[in-house]
Amino acid sequence: MHEPADIHRLFAERFAAADLDGLLELYAPDALLLPQAGSEVRGHAAIREALGGFIALGGRFTMAPPRCLRAGDIAVLHADWQLSASGPDGQPVHLGGHTADVVQRQVDGTWRLIIDNPWGDAVTA
Repeated sequence: MHEPADIHRLFAERFAAADLDGLLELYAPDALLLPQAGSEVRGHAAIREALGGFIALGGRFTMAPPRCLRAGDIAVLHADWQLSASGPDGQPVHLGGHTADVVQRQVDGTWRLIIDNPWGDAVTA
């Protein structure tokens, strides 16, 4: 996580591996996640619960290489993503969006998510 774009690459790898602990390492302790439009969770415990629900779906997760806008110790990452899985009832579930994520360089030089918005501007539209 030495470059901002590492966050999306690692997120895709860790999500595909169902590595929830590894995913949480990508977030600052007080990070904000928007797991769905109109919903916000903050902090590792709440993010763990929200991401655990998506991981429990299984399926295939893909994320395009990010576009990165960087200014000093802050960067905004944009990328398209898709999750195809089966719901608890066995019906197909297809989710996807365009991220608008904010990452920040930490004191140790690594980058962490401070705002994870997988829905992009759809949450404000």
